Amino acid sequence: MDGWLILQLLIEGLSYGMIIALIALGYTMVYGVVELINFAHGDLFMLGCYAALTLVGGLGLATATPATLWWALPLIAIACAAFGALINLGVERVVYRPLRGAPKVTVLVTAIGLSFVFINLGLFWGGAPMEVFGGGRAPSSPKDFPNLIGDTTVYDGVVRIALKDVLVVAVTVPLLIALTWLVKGTSLGRAMRAVAQAPTAARLMGVDVDRVIAITFAVGGALAGIAAVVYGLYITSVSFDMGFRMGLYAFTAAVLGGIGNLPGAVLGGLVIGVARSFSDVFLPTEWTNAIIFLVLILLLVFRPTGLLGSTAREKV
Repeated sequence: MDGWLILQLLIEGLSYGMIIALIALGYTMVYGVVELINFAHGDLFMLGCYAALTLVGGLGLATATPATLWWALPLIAIACAAFGALINLGVERVVYRPLRGAPKVTVLVTAIGLSFVFINLGLFWGGAPMEVFGGGRAPSSPKDFPNLIGDTTVYDGVVRIALKDVLVVAVTVPLLIALTWLVKGTSLGRAMRAVAQAPTAARLMGVDVDRVIAITFAVGGALAGIAAVVYGLYITSVSFDMGFRMGLYAFTAAVLGGIGNLPGAVLGGLVIGVARSFSDVFLPTEWTNAIIFLVLILLLVFRPTGLLGSTAREKV
């Protein structure tokens, strides 16, 4: 096997894994505080992709100059982050907060139901009468996200490193550092950890538990919005049913790394990205999902808490 081919596959796998990691960070943020597996998170990410595509089409960025894109794309990322945060805030307030004392299976089923609501919203959105949505003639068909970055290469020697690869690293790594600082080094982070460990005791100590949980959902939604923009720029194709697949990958990454652990979510995403990259080259593509979940099963057999997870007593 060519060593340079392996290195190239590693680069491509790590880039794709970083995108999965961005989505997984939103999963693990919410689970770490309220122990809720928000299965609608992947479909929120899908809505973020559609929001990004709408902004790109509405602003006419498909034909914009590179100078325009340098300021427009960060603004779109901020707008999609705000979109995801607001949607998640509304979901937490209207859907999840009234169920906070309900059995976990009730909340889980509600999250699955919310996922289907988001999928149908995406299907309706796909029929928008805009050029980027194909004029709305085929709502269920995949949509081409304009290739705004192009195939620009920053290094083309024995391996190829594209500008897109640099983009996902430049977004994911600072976000991981910022989130780690938020959780470990701020008063809000201390409140999050207190709510995660003992919400009743935190409330008695003066912590506004509802506010902390709402902010956690907002952060998770913002991460989904940013991940949506990065995904659109990197993959250049979105569809209304993509949230289930990407959400499942992200949830798997969070479990693989140790759910509730921020660096673990990123590490899990990288493992899945690399496994996918190698599987697509050396095996038929229909084996890709089987390989990814085989990696998860094998790792959890030998390390049930995940790569960076720690054993903790289940709350009752």
